Amino acid sequence: MATLIDGRALAKEVNAHTKQRIEKLKEKGVTPGIATILVGDDPASQIYTRSKEKKAHSLGMKSVREQLPASTTQAELVQAVEHLNSDPSIHAILVQEPLPNHLDDTAIVNLIDPLKDVDGFHPINVGKLYNNVQGNYPVACTPRGIMTMLRHYHVPLASQDVVIVGRSTLVSRPLQALLINEDATVTITGRRTKDLAKRTREADILVVAAGVPNLIKADAVKPGATVIDVGINRLDDGTIVGDVDFESVKEVAGMITPVPGGVGPMTIASLMEQTVDLAEWSAEING
Repeated sequence: MATLIDGRALAKEVNAHTKQRIEKLKEKGVTPGIATILVGDDPASQIYTRSKEKKAHSLGMKSVREQLPASTTQAELVQAVEHLNSDPSIHAILVQEPLPNHLDDTAIVNLIDPLKDVDGFHPINVGKLYNNVQGNYPVACTPRGIMTMLRHYHVPLASQDVVIVGRSTLVSRPLQALLINEDATVTITGRRTKDLAKRTREADILVVAAGVPNLIKADAVKPGATVIDVGINRLDDGTIVGDVDFESVKEVAGMITPVPGGVGPMTIASLMEQTVDLAEWSAEING
């Protein structure tokens, strides 16, 4: 039976430490500020944005939500981002995706000040990550949360074989870079990879972010492996499941994240933590 990697419990620890850091910054006259731009009325985005806003307020941050109609033009969205870029009370900017189809999301990501890029998606920050540049810069929050989990549970990284199922620029690719920077050997696969189960069975650490419910079964997991399930899928009956068949895989794996309660809470905790990072770095630059 696998050890459960409890994302909720770890997120509480991370948030407690983040709150302490916020209090110390406030003593110096700095209140970390995060701004979210939400375009349109996508229900999932509304829920996610509200949860982030609630968490930021509970930790003592300034949180601003820019709610724009679905008819917002590219020029209007550019103006909103530029306004936040120039606001010294805002240290972190997040543009909630998906954006309406008529908007160029890549151009908007590139417009965000790299020093306020709390999602870690700006090409400058991505380049620093892939080049393993030393110093302060943000990285994507879900991969950051996964790395925190692996370190907290003392999962070895150097010389370990890691297989990531999924090729997204949001999770899989930045996580690949983070793991390579820790001297892991990383293979990127996808749902269409030939003999996928054969590949995943070679993994000491298996990360699944494919967006396919219960894709990975017990026979695709190396006994004793650490399994990180990034997937969040709602079935027709309303049940939330991951990309890993939890009930069967927990009998084979050494450690495993549940869904829900695994990676999800750590993504938001990492977002809050990184907002404080950006505020601290800004204070150093401007102080």
